This record gives sequence, structure tokens and C-alpha cells, in this order.
Amino acid sequence: MKSRFILLLSILFFLACKQEKYIEDPALLNGEIFHKSVKNLTDVMIHDIFSPPQASRNYAYPAIAAYETIRFSDKENYKSFAGRLRDLDPIPEPDSSLNISYAFAAFEAYNQVAKALIFSEKKLTDFVATIYEIDAVKAIPKQVRKNSTAYGYAVAQHILDWLNTDNYNQTRSFPKFAVTDDPGRWKPTPPAYMDGIEPHWNKIRPFILESADQFNSGGPTQFDTDKSSKFFKELIEVYEVVNRANEEEKEIAAFWDCNPFVMNIAGHFMHATKKITPGGHWMGITGIACRKEKANAMRSLEAYALTAIGIADGFISCWDEKYNSNLVRPETVINELLDEEWIPLLQTPPFPEHTSGHSVISTAAATILTSLFGNKFSYADDVELEYGLPIRNFNSFLEASAEAAVSRLYGGIHYRPAIEIGVEQGRKVGEYVVENLIESK
Repeated sequence: MKSRFILLLSILFFLACKQEKYIEDPALLNGEIFHKSVKNLTDVMIHDIFSPPQASRNYAYPAIAAYETIRFSDKENYKSFAGRLRDLDPIPEPDSSLNISYAFAAFEAYNQVAKALIFSEKKLTDFVATIYEIDAVKAIPKQVRKNSTAYGYAVAQHILDWLNTDNYNQTRSFPKFAVTDDPGRWKPTPPAYMDGIEPHWNKIRPFILESADQFNSGGPTQFDTDKSSKFFKELIEVYEVVNRANEEEKEIAAFWDCNPFVMNIAGHFMHATKKITPGGHWMGITGIACRKEKANAMRSLEAYALTAIGIADGFISCWDEKYNSNLVRPETVINELLDEEWIPLLQTPPFPEHTSGHSVISTAAATILTSLFGNKFSYADDVELEYGLPIRNFNSFLEASAEAAVSRLYGGIHYRPAIEIGVEQGRKVGEYVVENLIESK
């Protein structure tokens, strides 16, 4: 009799535990907390002034952490990046006996990694506190929330250990770019005459590429100021395109400027305007696509991670070419040879000319997004609206990336080969990501 009673209690306890199995709140699965997390990271990086290459690294690691966490809710359809991204070991397995909200754990993982990569930690922790107050998070049972946070932190630590081996910290002590008297070699440009940004970025470990020079472009047109030379004709094209730019071309140049640190000079006063990076713009486009498709949290995090990986490796590939070719910017040569008062429509960024970073990373991102959402995915790009620029409409991601690329010619900061070769370079990076991380699933 006693044994039957104990058995009955055991069955009832088992059934009670089974009934209490945590089921994710739909409000956590619609991806919104991750769209907000990416946007918050963008805002913090604008405040902290990260360069475009640095920002690309800061987007990639948190997105990978969140993806690797949430994929445990659907392992059959979403494959781990472990073993496919360079040096990434398998993520710690969750305890199957515990109730875990994988969406909330992924949120925790994302923001824990992000916090380690930025300076203004309070801005990030304040944002996290606002998410803790939404009804769907407050409704998570206390023990489930505790389990989820612990697992998210465990994944975050795994990713932090991995990122600390990518050579970023070592490059902080490498020498600055050396300026010489070579007329064809890049030199700092007005108005701030800043040092060359990240001259050793090709030493950063790529995420998926085999090496920084895997898709080497072969270099720019040879510098030659003879008026009959190919280079001089490319120089004249930049000069004339800016001089006769119409309103549409000016609007396109401004829309895709994405210069995180523009120096403004008025008399003896100088102040900076802080804006989004080109990678940040494409992460914003990724969010637009996910929201339009009503992608759930799992699919949204996959899109963010894949796009961020393509952008990050695009910068490594591009920066390898930039500092190998070290080509002088149009503004410098035009001021010296044609018109000392000439100013491009956009402020020339502080790094060598070839290839165009916008052309590379925009094409890489567009190639990846096309693979995920299709080649006829129309959308309204409102990413720059908060910076005073109007919405632009596109019929596809590749149409947008082509406009981003040519905007650098309209802006007067790149010769045409940097754009055309940059597009090809970005296409190869994007296709490599698609082949190795999407088609191989």
C-alpha cells in the first residue's frame, strides 16, 4: 500500500513537472528584442566612434553568440558555425534537464558579448534593463530566467574566449601608417589630416575566408600624372563628375556617406558629426528585411550573423588591398595638379583609396541577403532617416549595393576602378559566405 502511494506521488510529481515545461512566449520569438539589440549596439558605437572595420567586428561576434544560443531550439534546421568559422570550437551544450528560454538566453549572450566590445557599457546595460521590463520577459518564470541567463552567459564567455584569439589586441600596438614623399602613395587628407585608420587590419583573423588576400583584386591603375595616361583620365572623371553632379547624384552620395566621424570647420572652430558606419547601414537593412518578411527570432539572428560575417570579412579583404596598394585619394591629386580649391562632395575618409570599402562590403552583404530573401526583395530603406536623409526605395539588395558603390564616385572620393573592382571583390566574399555557411547547411 505504501509503495503504491509513493508511486502515485512520483507520477503526480512527474506530471506536474511536465505541465510546467516552459513554452516560449510568442513575443520573444518575433525577433523584436534582437532588432532592438542591434539598433542599440549601433547607437552605442556611434557614440563611442568606432571606425568601420572595428564596427564590423563588433557586429559579428554578438550576432554569432546569439545565433549559436538560439539554434538549440531548432538544431535540425539550423547548423552550428563551429568547425566552419575559423578556430570556433563547439558551443557548450545546454543542460537538457533544465527549462531554458533560448530566445532570452540568446538576448543575454548577444548583449554580454557586445558589452565587452564597446566603451559606454552603461548605455548598453541601461538598454538591457528596458528589455527586462517588457511583459514577455517579466512573465518568464524565475527559475527559467535564471537558467536562461546562465546559459546565455556561458555561450558569451565561449565566444569572448574565441574573439580574444583573433589578433585584434596585438594589432593595437603595431606601428602607425608611414607617410612618405611618394606622390602616388596615400597621405592624410583635409580637413582633419587624420592618420591612416587600421593599417594592420589584414592581420585580424577572418571569420570564413582562408586569408585576407584570398580575393586580391590585382591592384589599381598605375599612378601616372601624364595627361594621356589611364590614371589621369580616371582622375579627370572624378573631377568632372563632382563638378557637374545633379541633385539626384548628390542625394545618393549623401545617403550612402556613412562616415562615422566627419570634421566640420567654421572659422577657427572645429567639431565632429558622428554617423552610422557602412556596416551599420547594412545591418539596418537586414533588420528591415527581417521585419518585412516577419522573420522569427531564429531566422532573424541567422540573417544578422551571416550578414555581419560577410561585412567583417569584406573589411578584412578590402583593407588588405587598401594598404598593399596605398593609392593616393583623388582629392590630394586634384588639389595638387588641377584645382587647389576643389573639395569633394563627401569628406575623404582617412585611409588609402583602392578598393572602395562601400563597394566591397555592400556587395558582400547584398549577395548574402539575396541568398536569404530572394533577388526581387523590394524594400524602403529608412536607416538614414534619423540622420536627416530621406527614405530611398529599392527593388533588390543588389540594386541598393550598386547604388552604394557608385555613390563613392558621385561623392568624389574614389576612382572608378576602386568601385568596379571592389564590387567584384565583395561579390566573391559574399558568394564564399553563401557557399560555406548557407548552402552547406
